[in-house]
Amino acid sequence: MAKSNGKQEETAGLDLEHELPAGDGNENSANASGSASAGDGTSGEAELQKLKAERDSLLDRLARAQAEFENARRRAAKEQQDFRDFASVEVIKAVLPVIDSFERALRSKSDAGEFRSGVELIYKQLQDVLAKLGVQAIAAKGTQFDPHVHEAIEMVETSDAADHEVLEEWQRGYKYKDRLVRPAMVKVARNPGK
Repeated sequence: MAKSNGKQEETAGLDLEHELPAGDGNENSANASGSASAGDGTSGEAELQKLKAERDSLLDRLARAQAEFENARRRAAKEQQDFRDFASVEVIKAVLPVIDSFERALRSKSDAGEFRSGVELIYKQLQDVLAKLGVQAIAAKGTQFDPHVHEAIEMVETSDAADHEVLEEWQRGYKYKDRLVRPAMVKVARNPGK
Protein backbone atom coordinates (compact mmCIF):
# COMPACT_ATOMS: atom_id res chain seq x y z
CA MET A 1 0.00 0.00 0.00
CA ALA A 2 1.20 3.46 -0.82
CA LYS A 3 0.20 6.77 0.63
CA SER A 4 -1.05 9.26 -1.96
CA ASN A 5 -2.63 12.62 -1.29
CA GLY A 6 -3.25 11.65 2.33
CA LYS A 7 -5.30 8.58 1.37
CA GLN A 8 -4.41 4.90 1.37
CA GLU A 9 -4.55 3.31 -2.12
CA GLU A 10 -3.58 -0.01 -3.59
CA THR A 11 -0.48 0.07 -5.86
CA ALA A 12 -1.49 -2.96 -7.91
CA GLY A 13 -2.00 -1.98 -11.56
CA LEU A 14 -0.44 1.48 -11.16
CA ASP A 15 2.51 2.65 -13.19
CA LEU A 16 4.54 4.14 -10.37
CA GLU A 17 7.55 4.86 -12.53
CA HIS A 18 5.64 7.39 -14.64
CA GLU A 19 3.26 8.64 -11.93
CA LEU A 20 3.38 12.26 -10.90
CA PRO A 21 4.90 12.88 -7.48
CA ALA A 22 2.46 12.82 -4.56
CA GLY A 23 1.24 16.10 -3.13
CA ASP A 24 2.10 17.30 0.37
CA GLY A 25 -1.38 16.60 1.71
CA ASN A 26 -2.95 19.97 0.96
CA GLU A 27 -5.63 20.18 -1.69
CA ASN A 28 -4.42 23.65 -2.57
CA SER A 29 -0.74 22.77 -2.69
CA ALA A 30 -0.13 25.17 -5.58
CA ASN A 31 -1.52 28.06 -3.56
CA ALA A 32 0.22 26.95 -0.42
CA SER A 33 3.61 26.47 -2.10
CA GLY A 34 4.23 30.19 -2.30
CA SER A 35 3.71 30.66 1.40
CA ALA A 36 5.49 27.40 2.23
CA SER A 37 8.59 28.31 0.25
CA ALA A 38 8.75 31.64 1.96
CA GLY A 39 8.77 29.95 5.33
CA ASP A 40 10.77 26.85 4.29
CA GLY A 41 13.69 27.57 1.88
CA THR A 42 14.94 24.00 1.83
CA SER A 43 11.97 22.56 -0.06
CA GLY A 44 12.35 25.20 -2.81
CA GLU A 45 16.10 24.57 -2.98
CA ALA A 46 15.52 20.83 -3.26
CA GLU A 47 13.03 21.35 -6.08
CA LEU A 48 15.49 23.69 -7.84
CA GLN A 49 18.30 21.13 -7.54
CA LYS A 50 16.00 18.42 -8.85
CA LEU A 51 15.07 20.56 -11.90
CA LYS A 52 18.73 21.39 -12.57
CA ALA A 53 19.64 17.70 -12.44
CA GLU A 54 16.79 16.88 -14.84
CA ARG A 55 17.91 19.68 -17.19
CA ASP A 56 21.51 18.44 -17.13
CA SER A 57 20.30 14.90 -17.86
CA LEU A 58 18.23 16.11 -20.83
CA LEU A 59 21.13 18.20 -22.20
CA ASP A 60 23.40 15.17 -21.91
CA ARG A 61 20.87 13.01 -23.79
CA LEU A 62 20.57 15.71 -26.48
CA ALA A 63 24.35 15.90 -26.91
CA ARG A 64 24.56 12.12 -27.20
CA ALA A 65 21.74 12.03 -29.76
CA GLN A 66 23.44 14.74 -31.83
CA ALA A 67 26.74 12.82 -31.73
CA GLU A 68 24.96 9.61 -32.78
CA PHE A 69 23.30 11.43 -35.67
CA GLU A 70 26.60 12.91 -36.85
CA ASN A 71 28.29 9.50 -36.67
CA ALA A 72 25.44 7.93 -38.66
CA ARG A 73 25.71 10.68 -41.29
CA ARG A 74 29.48 10.15 -41.62
CA ARG A 75 29.02 6.38 -41.83
CA ALA A 76 26.40 6.75 -44.59
CA ALA A 77 28.66 9.12 -46.57
CA LYS A 78 31.58 6.68 -46.27
CA GLU A 79 29.38 3.77 -47.39
CA GLN A 80 28.25 5.77 -50.44
CA GLN A 81 31.86 6.60 -51.34
CA ASP A 82 32.86 2.94 -50.90
CA PHE A 83 30.01 1.91 -53.20
CA ARG A 84 31.11 4.42 -55.87
CA ASP A 85 34.69 3.17 -55.59
CA PHE A 86 33.53 -0.43 -55.91
CA ALA A 87 31.45 0.43 -58.99
CA SER A 88 34.47 2.15 -60.54
CA VAL A 89 36.58 -0.96 -59.94
CA GLU A 90 34.02 -3.09 -61.81
CA VAL A 91 34.17 -0.74 -64.83
CA ILE A 92 37.96 -0.79 -64.78
CA LYS A 93 37.99 -4.60 -64.66
CA ALA A 94 35.68 -4.69 -67.70
CA VAL A 95 37.90 -2.31 -69.72
CA LEU A 96 41.26 -3.91 -68.88
CA PRO A 97 40.97 -6.75 -71.47
CA VAL A 98 40.46 -4.11 -74.17
CA ILE A 99 43.62 -2.30 -73.08
CA ASP A 100 45.47 -5.65 -73.16
CA SER A 101 44.29 -6.17 -76.74
CA PHE A 102 45.51 -2.70 -77.76
CA GLU A 103 48.92 -3.42 -76.23
CA ARG A 104 49.19 -6.72 -78.12
CA ALA A 105 48.19 -4.99 -81.37
CA LEU A 106 50.80 -2.27 -80.90
CA ARG A 107 53.54 -4.87 -80.25
CA SER A 108 52.73 -6.95 -83.34
CA LYS A 109 54.74 -6.54 -86.54
CA SER A 110 52.07 -6.99 -89.19
CA ASP A 111 51.02 -5.24 -92.38
CA ALA A 112 48.45 -2.42 -92.45
CA GLY A 113 45.52 -4.66 -93.47
CA GLU A 114 46.01 -7.08 -90.57
CA PHE A 115 46.60 -4.20 -88.17
CA ARG A 116 43.35 -2.54 -89.24
CA SER A 117 41.34 -5.73 -88.82
CA GLY A 118 42.89 -6.20 -85.37
CA VAL A 119 41.93 -2.66 -84.33
CA GLU A 120 38.39 -3.27 -85.63
CA LEU A 121 38.17 -6.38 -83.45
CA ILE A 122 39.35 -4.36 -80.44
CA TYR A 123 36.77 -1.68 -81.23
CA LYS A 124 34.04 -4.33 -81.30
CA GLN A 125 35.35 -5.74 -78.02
CA LEU A 126 35.11 -2.27 -76.44
CA GLN A 127 31.57 -1.78 -77.80
CA ASP A 128 30.58 -5.13 -76.24
CA VAL A 129 32.01 -4.05 -72.87
CA LEU A 130 30.06 -0.78 -73.01
CA ALA A 131 26.85 -2.62 -73.94
CA LYS A 132 27.28 -4.98 -70.96
CA LEU A 133 27.69 -1.93 -68.70
CA GLY A 134 24.43 -0.44 -70.05
CA VAL A 135 25.95 2.18 -72.36
CA GLN A 136 24.14 2.66 -75.71
CA ALA A 137 25.18 4.68 -78.74
CA ILE A 138 22.69 7.30 -79.93
CA ALA A 139 21.49 6.88 -83.52
CA ALA A 140 22.19 10.04 -85.49
CA LYS A 141 22.85 9.90 -89.26
CA GLY A 142 19.63 9.79 -91.28
CA THR A 143 17.35 10.49 -88.29
CA GLN A 144 15.40 13.63 -87.45
CA PHE A 145 17.29 16.13 -85.31
CA ASP A 146 16.33 15.72 -81.64
CA PRO A 147 17.66 18.49 -79.36
CA HIS A 148 17.42 16.13 -76.37
CA VAL A 149 20.12 13.82 -77.75
CA HIS A 150 21.75 15.73 -80.63
CA GLU A 151 23.89 18.85 -80.61
CA ALA A 152 23.82 20.73 -83.93
CA ILE A 153 27.27 21.97 -84.89
CA GLU A 154 26.35 23.08 -88.39
CA MET A 155 23.20 23.70 -90.44
CA VAL A 156 23.51 23.10 -94.20
CA GLU A 157 21.06 24.36 -96.87
CA THR A 158 20.26 21.39 -99.12
CA SER A 159 17.40 20.03 -101.18
CA ASP A 160 18.73 16.45 -101.04
CA ALA A 161 17.46 15.74 -97.52
CA ALA A 162 14.39 16.46 -95.42
CA ASP A 163 14.30 19.52 -93.20
CA HIS A 164 16.10 18.92 -89.86
CA GLU A 165 17.50 15.56 -90.96
CA VAL A 166 20.93 14.65 -89.56
CA LEU A 167 23.37 14.56 -92.49
CA GLU A 168 26.58 13.67 -90.70
CA GLU A 169 27.71 12.60 -87.25
CA TRP A 170 30.94 14.26 -86.08
CA GLN A 171 31.04 12.74 -82.63
CA ARG A 172 28.93 9.83 -81.41
CA GLY A 173 26.63 10.42 -78.45
CA TYR A 174 25.96 7.93 -75.67
CA LYS A 175 23.27 7.12 -73.12
CA TYR A 176 23.68 5.17 -69.92
CA LYS A 177 20.48 3.34 -68.97
CA ASP A 178 18.30 5.95 -70.74
CA ARG A 179 20.27 8.83 -69.22
CA LEU A 180 22.20 11.09 -71.58
CA VAL A 181 25.95 10.91 -71.03
CA ARG A 182 27.01 12.92 -74.07
CA PRO A 183 24.94 14.30 -76.97
CA ALA A 184 25.86 13.41 -80.54
CA MET A 185 27.52 16.30 -82.42
CA VAL A 186 25.86 16.46 -85.82
CA LYS A 187 25.49 18.38 -89.09
CA VAL A 188 21.81 19.10 -89.81
CA ALA A 189 20.01 19.78 -93.10
CA ARG A 190 17.92 22.89 -93.62
CA ASN A 191 15.47 22.41 -96.48
CA PRO A 192 12.93 25.21 -96.70
CA GLY A 193 11.10 23.40 -99.55
CA LYS A 194 10.21 20.30 -97.52
